[in-house]
Amino acid sequence: MKTFLLATFAVVLAALPVQAEIRTSAVFGDSMVLQREKPIHVWGWADAGSEVKVTLAGNTETATSDADGRFDVKLPTMEAGGPHELSIQSGGETQTFKDVLIGEVWLCSGQSNMQWALGQANDADLESLAANNPNIRLITVPQVGTQELQTSFDGHWEACTPESVKQFSAVGYFFGRQLQATLGVPVGLIDNSWGGSSAEAWVRRDVLQSAGTFDDLLARWRETESSYDHDAAVAKYKEQLKKWQETKQGNQPRAPRNPLTNQHRPANLYNGVLNPVIGYSLRGVIWYQGESNAGRAYQYRDLFPLMIQNWRDEWDQEKLPFYWVQLADYMAESAEPADSAWAELREAQTMTMSKLPDTGEAVILNLGEASDIHPKNKQDVGKRLARWALAKDYGYDIPHRSPTYKSMSVKDGKIVLEFDHIGGGLDTFDVREPLGFTIAAADKKFVPAQAKITGKNTIEVSAESISQPVAARYAWANNPVCNVQSSEGLPLTPFRTDDWPGITANVTK
Repeated sequence: MKTFLLATFAVVLAALPVQAEIRTSAVFGDSMVLQREKPIHVWGWADAGSEVKVTLAGNTETATSDADGRFDVKLPTMEAGGPHELSIQSGGETQTFKDVLIGEVWLCSGQSNMQWALGQANDADLESLAANNPNIRLITVPQVGTQELQTSFDGHWEACTPESVKQFSAVGYFFGRQLQATLGVPVGLIDNSWGGSSAEAWVRRDVLQSAGTFDDLLARWRETESSYDHDAAVAKYKEQLKKWQETKQGNQPRAPRNPLTNQHRPANLYNGVLNPVIGYSLRGVIWYQGESNAGRAYQYRDLFPLMIQNWRDEWDQEKLPFYWVQLADYMAESAEPADSAWAELREAQTMTMSKLPDTGEAVILNLGEASDIHPKNKQDVGKRLARWALAKDYGYDIPHRSPTYKSMSVKDGKIVLEFDHIGGGLDTFDVREPLGFTIAAADKKFVPAQAKITGKNTIEVSAESISQPVAARYAWANNPVCNVQSSEGLPLTPFRTDDWPGITANVTK
């Protein structure tokens, strides 16, 4: 009898409707910031075909989940404020997020210089002590490299405190702090950076394939994907380590890193790090990356704008603001003119502004460190990015764009250079003489040039050894000695007047 009753009870339970769990990306959570003045996109998963009701501050919208259980709702625009509660109801279940603020949301992405934590930046102790600001909210996406689309991640929003800020992106924090102090509204910062990452890892694989200009790169990766055996690599490493432990001869072998799950494989970071936040309503993106692509700088001319456009397409925001940091000065200073992959990468970054609207470049040639690829002065980097956002997105009339090369002419054996975006006029830092210029004749051999500012927006350059100059360059080196800036202190953007093929012109993989 007991067995019969238990079996009957099990049948009854099986017949009852199953209450499915409502799931969302971890980008939705307690203490989050939602974008003001834009429709608020909320998505997640429930029972297939079920009605879902989303409520925020008296605004309610409903949707029906599709065959895979996904639902998408757009709540009406709201002004800055809070705290509020956001609730999602479906099938008798309710999920509620508390302490929700409405304000400005920015995505902070790139490689190690964006990942670089505040605790490692200049004056980390003082900065963290002063970072008690509940109107700044932080969330970090863990590093997952995969070819499989991820829908969520292990992370949560936190109010900015002296403790929570120490491990957060320094550039992101200093950028957000300036916005919050200026605008007086809540600011939410999403950090999804990964040190050493390559730009192609942040792009959808089919987008790279369709472009038709990255075939060599993709072919190299297909070869790696078909031949690499991580288990075999680990087994070989263990054998080598055992021998080394017995003999202690030579360097200790290093454990292998799996290229299939790293931050370089095409689409790995798009799938593992970016996809879980795609669609979250944003004001814009700040980006600090390029070091890993410097050896393929000419390729970056196409790759970087392709990546930005891919993100804009995925967010369905054609004018999504996108501001990046140009590579800093790094490595030994160059006494003589020389080819430079980093100079070519900086050029590719600058070219992107002419290819895509609503983009901007923070030039930081005066903030780098020769011996450290991770300069510690992240405060000024964040401020220069904030200038772009405050000027372009929030209507503040402030200097934000570095001077840029406009045109050249040759007169009496000298090159006269003209510049745009000069602010109050061209100026120099530290010494009166403009430094960092080289010129060349038709033989393409560059020599150091003497330079002088001849007008508010013009500089004259010449060299005694060249009577018929045809080209000029400025700050064309890994770590150039240069000092031209606007009167407001924004460095002159590195440039060249020639289009002679560089050292990375034919590097495609």
